[in-house]
Amino acid sequence: MTKFTSVALLTLTLAGTAALFAQAPAASVTPAAPKAASTGGKSPHETTSRKIDGNRVILVYGRPFSKDPKTGEIRKIWGGLVPYGKIWRTGSDEATLLLTQQPLAIGALTVPAGAYTLFTLPAADGSAKLIINKQIGQWGIDPYDEKQELGRVDLEKIASSERIDQFTMSVDKGPITGGRISMMWENIVYSVPFAVKKP
Repeated sequence: MTKFTSVALLTLTLAGTAALFAQAPAASVTPAAPKAASTGGKSPHETTSRKIDGNRVILVYGRPFSKDPKTGEIRKIWGGLVPYGKIWRTGSDEATLLLTQQPLAIGALTVPAGAYTLFTLPAADGSAKLIINKQIGQWGIDPYDEKQELGRVDLEKIASSERIDQFTMSVDKGPITGGRISMMWENIVYSVPFAVKKP
C-alpha cells in the first residue's frame, strides 16, 4: 500500500465519520452493507456507532469469518488464526479505528477526544489486553510502533452460548451511565467498560 493510498483511506474514513458526529440520534448505527473504505482486503468492513452520555463513540473495523475463504473449513480462532502472545489488528485488513468526541476513561486509562487504533493482545491463559495506539491509518500491524501506544487495559472475558462465525464489535450503553466496547468471535466475548469524562 502506497503512502498516497493510506492518506486517501484516512481522509475518506474521517470524512465519513464527520457526518456521524453531527447526527443527533442516540441509536446504534450498524449499516447493513459495508461502509468503510478498504484498500484491498477481502473481508466486509463495518462502521458501528452509539451516543453514550452525550458523546458519540465510533468503531470502524474489518469483519473476517471463521470459515477459510479458500477451503470453506472452519478455522480455530483464538490461539490459531489469532495467535496467543502476538498483537492482533482487532479485525481484518486496516487496523480497527476508534473515534470519540469527548475524553473517555477506558478501564483505568484516560483516552483524550480524537482518533485511535485498537489492537488486541490475547494470552494462552484466556486473558487479553486492549491496546490503544495513537498512530492511525495502518494496514494491520506492519509496522507496529509500540512507542505510539497510549496504553493497555485488561479485557473482561465471557463464554458465548453460541458460536460466532463472523468477528463482531459493538458499542453498548451501560446499565446506568457509561458504556462498553465488546468484540465477539468463535465462542468468546471480550469487553471493557468505559465512562465519558466531562470537562
